[in-house]
Amino acid sequence: MSGVARSLFGRRARLRWIHLILGGALAMPYVLVGSVIIGPATGATDVFGSFPLQLASFGVGLPIAAVTSLFPLTRPLESAAVRWLCGVEADRLAFGPAGTRGEKGRTAAWFTLHLGFGGIIAGMSLALPPFAAVLIVLPAVAALRGGRLGLPEVFDHTWVLALAPVAGVASLPALAGCAAGCGALLARWAVPLLGPTPRERLAAAEARAADLAVRNRLARELHDSVGHALSAVTLQAGAARRVLDSDPEFVREALAAIEDTTRRTVGELDAVLGVLREGDAPGTAPAPTLAADLDGLLRRTRAGGHRVRATVDADPEALPPLLSREAYRIVQEGLSNALKHAGEGAGVEVRIAVTGGGLEITVENPVTGPAPSRTGGGHGLRGIADRARLLGGTATAGPTTAQTWRLHARLPMRGPV
Repeated sequence: MSGVARSLFGRRARLRWIHLILGGALAMPYVLVGSVIIGPATGATDVFGSFPLQLASFGVGLPIAAVTSLFPLTRPLESAAVRWLCGVEADRLAFGPAGTRGEKGRTAAWFTLHLGFGGIIAGMSLALPPFAAVLIVLPAVAALRGGRLGLPEVFDHTWVLALAPVAGVASLPALAGCAAGCGALLARWAVPLLGPTPRERLAAAEARAADLAVRNRLARELHDSVGHALSAVTLQAGAARRVLDSDPEFVREALAAIEDTTRRTVGELDAVLGVLREGDAPGTAPAPTLAADLDGLLRRTRAGGHRVRATVDADPEALPPLLSREAYRIVQEGLSNALKHAGEGAGVEVRIAVTGGGLEITVENPVTGPAPSRTGGGHGLRGIADRARLLGGTATAGPTTAQTWRLHARLPMRGPV
């Protein structure tokens, strides 16, 4: 019983009832236009004094409503109302203007149904409760009988008076049942009539994919620039602290490297955040490349106490800008891994060479203890794989021996070397 009561008077049923009442309110101007047509056509001077003429005006107004539903904002507004009042999930509705002929036809059909059902339920909601109240009190109030309210003479019979309160009470849940039924039908029809078409679903999927690609790109940039900077600064500061009294010259170099690293990272961070801030212009800091900052990257890494040996068999100035930028990030992440897993003072080998029409990058470093078992795991290594894949290349990372970790990436050339 509680389930039946909830389906008739629960929150969802009440909201759908409100949705129908709004449809009835929207139908009123069209009914007035229909009455202007029906009055002269039938010669009636009081269209609203006749129930059949009211129905005729309603029937004439609905096709007019279907035509006006071609207004571009109709579908977005109706979809918003269905979402909040009918309980239909947002991803099953289309919130853009109807574009094709089929979309406009379905919108017109929906608008006509909404106003049609809404007009009927709104009329019943206005007329039935007062009539039910009269039936309930009719046996007890003699002044209401005798034709004073225009009731048929049958209501003067004793058996009719005895049944009148029952009919009055029963008419109220009947009204609620009609409203709940019409609301459920509209909620069911909303998806095929207001839902997105395959074209709109494809456009939404492409927009989500583009947004995800931008987010992933920003995540990679933040991880590679900020993550590397924090690792480098931590090691540089630790190395400087350990030799603070014995090697002032090394301390000065470490502090200078920290200053340079943080300054560059703040610039890169400003550039990335400029993209994230809606309406802001992107930051002006240029993305680092092998040509612009490979020497600086190696110098800052060495300032942390690591011995970095670099072999560059390629001219960074001749590399295409996109390739040079992505290669820089790969080298940067490789050095970040070396800083995390190589022992203090351990040597790191970096090799950059052009072979067979591609740029090959190799970073090798010893590891203390068990080699990290996260091939293809970690955000940094996953970012390297993404960068290589976007350029049509490959990237692998993992232990080569029990004590050595090797990162290797091959990127196809996109321009003259």
